[in-house]
Amino acid sequence: MKGIVCEEIEAFRYTEDLPEPVPAEGEAIVCIRRIGICGTDYHAFKGRQPFFRYPRILGHELSGVIEQIGDNAEGLEPGDTVAVIPYLHCGRCLACRRGTTNCCADMQVLGVHQDGGMRERIAVPAAQLLRVSGLSFDEAAMLEPLAIGAHAVRRAEVAAGDTVLVVGAGPIGLGVMAFAKHAGARVIAMDMNEERLAFCVSWAGADETLRASEPDAKTRLAELTGGEFPVAVFDATGNAASMMNAFEWVAHGGKLIFVGLVKGDITFSDPEFHKRELTLMGSRNATRADFRHVMDVLGGRGLDIGAYITHRAPFDRMIESFEAWLRPESKVIKAIVEL
Repeated sequence: MKGIVCEEIEAFRYTEDLPEPVPAEGEAIVCIRRIGICGTDYHAFKGRQPFFRYPRILGHELSGVIEQIGDNAEGLEPGDTVAVIPYLHCGRCLACRRGTTNCCADMQVLGVHQDGGMRERIAVPAAQLLRVSGLSFDEAAMLEPLAIGAHAVRRAEVAAGDTVLVVGAGPIGLGVMAFAKHAGARVIAMDMNEERLAFCVSWAGADETLRASEPDAKTRLAELTGGEFPVAVFDATGNAASMMNAFEWVAHGGKLIFVGLVKGDITFSDPEFHKRELTLMGSRNATRADFRHVMDVLGGRGLDIGAYITHRAPFDRMIESFEAWLRPESKVIKAIVEL
């Protein structure tokens, strides 16, 4: 079986002799058709991903076709087009018992803690599959990154009429913007890159944009909000400096949501935090309900996935393409691999 293994930092290996997956009880065999490439994959390749060990088969933004499956509660059958929910939760811990399976105490994420989908076939618990009738393979693979944004918006309880700031115009930040708009919020996008900011407007419907590098960015943000600042600020940069600066952007009584993950410590001014009675949140992964919400929006043609995916490569050209996608001049928003 063909596959690509991240052997160590900055080292991929293409192989055609991976062992075929053997399904355990309750698992299905899925033939992979699309693999989205995300920040986790880039960070793993460069050695910046927390909770990571080598060698590892990457890939957790996955869609494909069921090749083999037994009786299952989802009613899935061979031949179904499916998306994979890559967060394998234990079902027993406090988080799982409370329904927050996205932050399971014993979480195993495909492509991070366990080998992922950068191969022809994979064994996946049937409970982690979603039938995606009516969606393309591209759209089905994009459910996962978009569900992360949808989850963050739901977790922050964004309501119609709220003004929110999203810092970081990468794939995850764009998803936050899109689903904040879907919730009826006024969205301000902040990023370093003017082209990305323009895309925030055209694709995600951002109402206003701010250059993060502007010396008067805080003054401009105050002007855009009548001096009150946004009730919710989402930082999707995965950059420690940005995450620490974000405390300054939030309204009194507001919420700061860290959607991005950084391998290091975050510090902030406690007097400023306390004065504003801020709520600081982490937002991790997504739930099945978030995936279904994204499915509904995509099914209603509420988002243009064709514009969101800017780069693609066939499986046997992935390694050379991956290294090119890492370069800023490639201007990748979302890359996808085809099998």
